[in-house]
Amino acid sequence: MVKQKIKKNRLSDLLSQFTGNAATSGIILIAIVIIAIIWANSNFGESYFMLWEKKIVIGFGDAVLSKPLLLWINDGLMAMFFFVIGLEIKREVMAGELSSWKQASMPIFAAIGECCFLLRFTSCSI
Repeated sequence: MVKQKIKKNRLSDLLSQFTGNAATSGIILIAIVIIAIIWANSNFGESYFMLWEKKIVIGFGDAVLSKPLLLWINDGLMAMFFFVIGLEIKREVMAGELSSWKQASMPIFAAIGECCFLLRFTSCSI
């Protein structure tokens, strides 16, 4: 019993060290991308693409949302991603490294320059 408890604590310590590292999310993301590339290009590729078309239904009564997994990820997770990015930018502007005009001017002008550069090479007109 004591030996099992020691193994559990050791595993817990290793897991907390791994998740506490800043590079952990990047490592996990790269590993998942590699797995997805191999899966999509293997003999099981059809199941990979069928997974993205799998309907996921959320709702109750007459209020039901039924969309493929791909759209849930595109709409829902991307909205949450940009919400979090907006909160991070707000925090930096209010109290972080971008709280003074001198520190914020370079990123602001870089963003404006990038928008102008991209507008120059796109076919849409604003």
